[in-house]
Amino acid sequence: MKQHTVIDSPYGPLTLVATDGVLSGLYMTDQRHRPPEESFGRGVPSRERSRARGSDDTLFDEATEQLDAYFSGELKEFTLELRLDGTPFQRRVWEQLCLIPYGETRSYGELADALGSPGASRAVGLANGKNPIGIIVPCHRVVGANGSLTGYGGGLDRKKRLLDFESGSALF
Repeated sequence: MKQHTVIDSPYGPLTLVATDGVLSGLYMTDQRHRPPEESFGRGVPSRERSRARGSDDTLFDEATEQLDAYFSGELKEFTLELRLDGTPFQRRVWEQLCLIPYGETRSYGELADALGSPGASRAVGLANGKNPIGIIVPCHRVVGANGSLTGYGGGLDRKKRLLDFESGSALF
């Protein structure tokens, strides 16, 4: 069963999607490769709306709290259970993304090498672009071989803002 909610962030609204009670998506409103809205399942009120109405539906509370802590600079590593639906290669890439420390970057080639697939940087880039759980699975930490900002489903401006934030050179 799929459910979703929308939360506010420094980037504007983020849609959180859960499949069978596990986070399976985090999408920005104008994100490339964003699935159609009707695929997100039943809408769940945000934490504030559900509290105001007395609801005990807290499916997305933990994700919202960790994202709030991340955006306030208090959280460096997410500890949420994730459901990463994709091909075996995509899942390996996404798992490797989670190993990139906060405030650091890796090139597509470095990720390919870490996966034991030297020369597969293009395939790594394609898998990176299909990451269904942006920010939490930190695809924004992947850069070109020369350190240039290349490709980001949420737009290069957002990628730059996230990297600047994590490096301590900018605040949200």
